[in-house]
Amino acid sequence: MAAVLVGLKSVDFYRKLKRDLQSELTEASIAGAALSVVAALFMIGLVIAEFSAYLSVTTESKVILDHFDSSSDDTLQVNFNVSFPHLKCEYASVDATNFMGTHDAGLSARVSKVRLDKNGRTVGRHDDTKQKEIRHTTDETPHEGPAISINLNTDIFEPTHQKYDIMLVNFFAPWCHWCQRLEPVWEKSGATIMQKHPDAQIILAKVDCTHPSSESLCIKYRIDAFPTILVFRKDDTGKSEHESYHGERSIPAITGWAENFVKQLKREIPKTRTVDADKDGQADSHTGVGCMISGLLHVQKAPGMLVIQAKSDGHEFNWETMDVSHTANHLSFGPFLSETDWMVMPPHIAASVGSLDDKSYASDQHVPTTHEHYVKVVKHEVKPPSAWKVNSVQAYGYTVHSNNIQKSGEVPTVRLNYDILPIVVEFSEKKQAFYHFITQLCAIVGGVFTVAGIVASITDKGINMVKKKQELGKLG
Repeated sequence: MAAVLVGLKSVDFYRKLKRDLQSELTEASIAGAALSVVAALFMIGLVIAEFSAYLSVTTESKVILDHFDSSSDDTLQVNFNVSFPHLKCEYASVDATNFMGTHDAGLSARVSKVRLDKNGRTVGRHDDTKQKEIRHTTDETPHEGPAISINLNTDIFEPTHQKYDIMLVNFFAPWCHWCQRLEPVWEKSGATIMQKHPDAQIILAKVDCTHPSSESLCIKYRIDAFPTILVFRKDDTGKSEHESYHGERSIPAITGWAENFVKQLKREIPKTRTVDADKDGQADSHTGVGCMISGLLHVQKAPGMLVIQAKSDGHEFNWETMDVSHTANHLSFGPFLSETDWMVMPPHIAASVGSLDDKSYASDQHVPTTHEHYVKVVKHEVKPPSAWKVNSVQAYGYTVHSNNIQKSGEVPTVRLNYDILPIVVEFSEKKQAFYHFITQLCAIVGGVFTVAGIVASITDKGINMVKKKQELGKLG
């Protein structure tokens, strides 16, 4: 056993001086002590910094090509919510196409519309499936005799408005095909109302929006669809909403609708701005000058676009005054993210998920304006550390560039062009390994100790050399 211990001592790398010889072979100095203190402080600082790095988590990213495991992976969910302050829900049309030639014909069933007042507040839901069909009397003969409805212009509009309790106004344009069909029906409806209720304070009137004397009226009330029938009440204020008529364009339908207002004047029924004269569950007239459109679509992962513009089977539009100013309340791609997903995602990815949110785009007045939004979509996959016990998060970020096109004769439109890139940016959280941390600590301790020893040796030699020269008188 003793022989083994003696043999083991022979491989001792850290031999030390005998205690009785330490005082004779080594000596302490002020410079060495100062250097030791500095080295110790420096060593402690590096150890603290390395320990902080060990506790921190770094992010690594790489780009790979996206691939589809099944046919269902070839589609992507698109979530959008856009508000139009001057486009009525009755006219707002949403269409989806892609550059492979696919057209989504069933889009209207997955789009929700909410009517807005002029202050942007919600008025009520609009259901295209329950909207009244605009039927016309096709064989109505021209009205004979003097015109019954009053032809209004800017000068006499307000005096007439204050004269009658209810004024039903048909805003029209002579070149409009639907207005030409409505003209004899409107006149005969006015005559019927006068015969049935000669003492009622109700009148049917009309405004030619192409005549110089009444153009300002149509601009004031934002008339861009012909014909447009609005209701004006004597007790209206500047903040009042004027309901518009969307029912059948026939004499029985219009007179039945007008008689509803007569009953309101006689207090036979409560006063309301939403009228369903034929009690079929579909309003003949209601308020709302704007529209909030939202939807959730599944599109192919190919370049495509969403198109929002005014369309109607019973109106003609004045594109010069059509205003498609809008606010993009929300636009995102992919499934909605949970609160945990938002917490896991790095801030720069979270910011790119809704780059277009809450941004407004205004059209110039009297200039047909089309708004183009170009969106580049990239899939991100965030892989948290395994210790978090959280599944990886997939989110679609995007960048957007917007542009306005102003051209006379152009149909004012909002086009959302999207391009889904076939790549995935993977983000993974990386934590320093414990063995690497121990290695770094050893390197710090050994490195600082060695460098300090070298500096101490050089300093000691320098001091001794100066003292020797001083003894020899070579320093002057």
